[in-house]
Amino acid sequence: MPALTTTPTGFLLHGRPFRIISGALHYFRVHPAQWPDRLRKARLMGLNTVETYIPWNLHQPEPDSPLVLDGLLDLPRFLRLAQAEGLHVLLRPGPYICAEWDGGGLPAWLVADHDIRLRTSDPRFTDALDRYLDRLLPPLLPHLAANGGPVIAVQVENEYGAYGDDTAYLEHVEQALRSRGVEELLFTCDQANAKHLTAGSLPGTLTTGTFGSRIDDHLAALRAHRPEGPLMCAEFWIGWFDHWGGPHHTRSAEDTAADLDRLLSAGASVNIYMFHGGTNFGFTNGANHHHTYAPTVTSYDYDAPLTESGDPGPKYHAFRDVIARHAPVPDEPVPAPGPKLPVTAVDLDRRAPLLPYLRTLDAAVRTEDAVTMDELGVRSGYVLYRTTVPGAGDGLLHFAGGVGDRAQVFVNGASVGVLERERHDETLPVRVPQPGAVLEVLVENQGGVNYGPRIGAPKGLLGPVSFQGAALRGWECRPVPLGDLDTLPFVPSEADTDAVPAFHQGTFDVDTPADTFLALPGWTKGQAWVNGFHLGRYWNRGPQHTLYVPGPVLRAGANELVLLELHATTGTRARLIDTPDLGPENH
Repeated sequence: MPALTTTPTGFLLHGRPFRIISGALHYFRVHPAQWPDRLRKARLMGLNTVETYIPWNLHQPEPDSPLVLDGLLDLPRFLRLAQAEGLHVLLRPGPYICAEWDGGGLPAWLVADHDIRLRTSDPRFTDALDRYLDRLLPPLLPHLAANGGPVIAVQVENEYGAYGDDTAYLEHVEQALRSRGVEELLFTCDQANAKHLTAGSLPGTLTTGTFGSRIDDHLAALRAHRPEGPLMCAEFWIGWFDHWGGPHHTRSAEDTAADLDRLLSAGASVNIYMFHGGTNFGFTNGANHHHTYAPTVTSYDYDAPLTESGDPGPKYHAFRDVIARHAPVPDEPVPAPGPKLPVTAVDLDRRAPLLPYLRTLDAAVRTEDAVTMDELGVRSGYVLYRTTVPGAGDGLLHFAGGVGDRAQVFVNGASVGVLERERHDETLPVRVPQPGAVLEVLVENQGGVNYGPRIGAPKGLLGPVSFQGAALRGWECRPVPLGDLDTLPFVPSEADTDAVPAFHQGTFDVDTPADTFLALPGWTKGQAWVNGFHLGRYWNRGPQHTLYVPGPVLRAGANELVLLELHATTGTRARLIDTPDLGPENH
């Protein structure tokens, strides 16, 4: 019998009345050394439960590969820490998670097969899912409440009603969990309207809603769909995420606290999305594509009660006060903001130009026509495409189908322009100085679409490339290797400016490691690493202008900063500062 059961009006946990007061905390967006701190702060705000998704694409980066369950992905350790803190857990294994995460959590190797009908009962999809669950669930079963662990409920799929209506597929996911030993309460979650709830719900599972306002209306929609049973908002949206080039979203603590009070006053259970957002480290950010492609920024601060660096913000205090009116709150002091590194300048006085470095590598894949990143087996990052142009003179360089997602174009090593998916660019006027000139195209995957029908949209060069109407053939395709920065051929540089893609390296000293924020005035666009830890993408178009550097990636003494700058820099200095800059607030 599951530990958590339902009654006509609420929940029972081990036979006693229980209300879920939960907050979302994604282990894969937080440095593992900080998990105990974040979980403790969840309990101190008054939460009795935390919720997390499980990203299939990180845990199984290649088909039929062993499951990755260490470091940032040591989910069993996260569950043990939650239990040690006295917290229950809501587990959301997907297989699709959305989460503003690369590809919605679906593996790139899976979505690259465009014949597969994603998130349906297509056997090609369900067979891959079954093989994944065969690996995922055995190490998690000891952490289910039925076996003495903290996990009290498990979600079936994720907001499926916004995507499809294949009930047989939902039933397959449900049975896949049950047949592999999951005894706990199963639930679905959908946007709280009749269409989505009908398409995304299953008989015998708990139906929950996702919404951030109009509390009474949405609870009424839930009750109309299921006349009895617990009312629960499985994603109470208290902030929002940001796209590059868009506003920084915030929502007032007063407004969200009032809505939280309405939810709890109605007797509903809640999962606050997010309690602590964290960071899209590395290449993990997702993207949206409605009318145009829009990649998500590196920060996932979400204007949450706990900031990206784990400090209690205005919502933390306001929510704690609200929760205290409805449930016990620990009689302990509210956590103080964590220490920050003193402001520190970093001189990046060594460089390694990117294109000459890539030309020395032997790993080129030779193709007659340009191919996508999927066809090259490249899951993230960059690919350099190289060929020669038979003709000469002025003309249009045409990329049939556009690029995925952003391409920098060079002729004989000189930059001639940029094409972007978000602008639907397909052509670029160029001058080719002589027949046989070298054309190079550096294409960046800026994040896989995580919502809607465009999940799995290809990256790289998406079709034939021509100049003056003549097709260009004989391509060399080189993935940009970023796994081992120690192999880069850095040399000292005294240049104050730089206008070519290049790696830049500098060192800085730390007395006592602490959180800090990397500011890059004068730099344009690229990636940043501290001591080999991939912080993620920076871009001067904003809204985000600093990158969070977790204290645990620093060490006492000498530390290393490496930037891959794709465009130009007007200086050689970066700064570590004590305050984030995520952009002007837009309520």
